[in-house]
Amino acid sequence: MSDATLHATSQDPDDFAVQIADQVESFVVAVTEVAKGDEPDSAVPFLLLEVSQLMLAGGRLGAHEDIVPDERYEPDLGPEPDVDDLRERLATMLEPIDVYSEVFDPYEPRKARVPARISDDLADVITDLRHGMAHYRAGRTTEALWWWQFSYFSNWGSTASATLRALQSLVAHVRLNQPLEELDGLDTDQDLSEDALAEEAGKVMAEEIAEPLGLRTVK
Repeated sequence: MSDATLHATSQDPDDFAVQIADQVESFVVAVTEVAKGDEPDSAVPFLLLEVSQLMLAGGRLGAHEDIVPDERYEPDLGPEPDVDDLRERLATMLEPIDVYSEVFDPYEPRKARVPARISDDLADVITDLRHGMAHYRAGRTTEALWWWQFSYFSNWGSTASATLRALQSLVAHVRLNQPLEELDGLDTDQDLSEDALAEEAGKVMAEEIAEPLGLRTVK
């Protein structure tokens, strides 16, 4: 299945696989375009919208019955496309707010927050989605759906939902005229406790990042 046939008129637009593939492709294309940096003023609101829409696809995959691949072993897809350039472009564009803190598993008691990066998260999600898209374009629809469902549970679902919370929180802070706490100089490779995170955090007023990121505060 080539790019030209991905949206072929012979495909039923109500088909579950077609709808999931459309949402996946839309997300990958949209984030790739944002990463080019041509319209940085609208980057954050646009990413909020795209991640929100992707989570709908993830929710549908999560609610679906277990999808079993046609073959016992996953066919070799060759080397994965490099996402380093995408990751670096996003990190540069989102530098003021790229780092955020997240609880990896909300059901683990007293689990300390850990630092994460929106740019890393988006690149990782796209890696998972592209893997499934390679199967889909090769005509292995069940394999694609299995991979998207499996990786939704094992990786990209939790990663995208954490990113969504970070983006939504950012937009809410700015629109409500609330100060943001910046993880100033925080390295995401560091293993820091909640107290250490609090010590690292510095105050950055929302209006300092609102204009360059396409956000507006409440008057």
